[in-house]
Amino acid sequence: MGILGTVRQRCSRAFAWGGSLSFVVSLGLTLSWGSVVRAASPDTAPPEVTNILRQIETAANSRSLEAVMDYYSPDFTNSDNLNRSDFSEALSQLWERYPQLDYRTELQEWETRDGGLITETVTYITGVRKNGGQGIKLEATVRSRQLIENNKIVRQEILSERSQLSVGNNPPEVRVNLPERVRPGERYNFDAIVTEPLGEDLLLGAALEEKIEGERYLEPGAFDLELLQAGGLFKVGRAPEEEDNHWVSAILIRGDGMTVITQRLQVGEQSSVLGSGR
Repeated sequence: MGILGTVRQRCSRAFAWGGSLSFVVSLGLTLSWGSVVRAASPDTAPPEVTNILRQIETAANSRSLEAVMDYYSPDFTNSDNLNRSDFSEALSQLWERYPQLDYRTELQEWETRDGGLITETVTYITGVRKNGGQGIKLEATVRSRQLIENNKIVRQEILSERSQLSVGNNPPEVRVNLPERVRPGERYNFDAIVTEPLGEDLLLGAALEEKIEGERYLEPGAFDLELLQAGGLFKVGRAPEEEDNHWVSAILIRGDGMTVITQRLQVGEQSSVLGSGR
């Protein structure tokens, strides 16, 4: 009853909030990987690049906010309309919830532009925390593109994002089907399917779609739970008429575990906060 007792109060996307902010950690790491793209491997990178990598990793692992923010331009902005101050506050609160985060960043592609460097990366993030005696495991994957000038991150664009929170001794294993991008006004399917037999377990769940806005990072929306007759959620949504970024989330709960998955849905044609040139 521990899990069910918790969600009966008011289920909110605060459970998934850490995943939605996962990009704040990946941002702090992409600078160093972006700086070594001219080398065949990290082992051949010049010492100054190796030092930057070590400094960023040390700052992130020790949760030194000031040290991390040294790598961000005062004019930093991102595709979710967060500025440097918003980012700093979000990172601080994320670290309060997850004192230890493990991360791995892979460079996908890069190019130089007007004296700067554009890198596209995929970052994998994991972390564990306790909430009311329950263990909460975070797993997130963020693909992003960033512009780096004078060793500082100036602009950043989130291309795709997926986070999963697993709570309890036996959280449901869930597979999600959701397109990354849809046209304004287009109908789309959102399925969150439990991939294992439920036996005698009851299954509660809910879906939530919300526009990505600055205040939603700090005050997430709420789930309205329902008893599910099938092994998952099967929803049909309609994209809004205006182009924007949205979070689509699913929560699935049984007696001894809960899973929350959030994915980014982009509405409209692909555009870039980094400008033309790609």
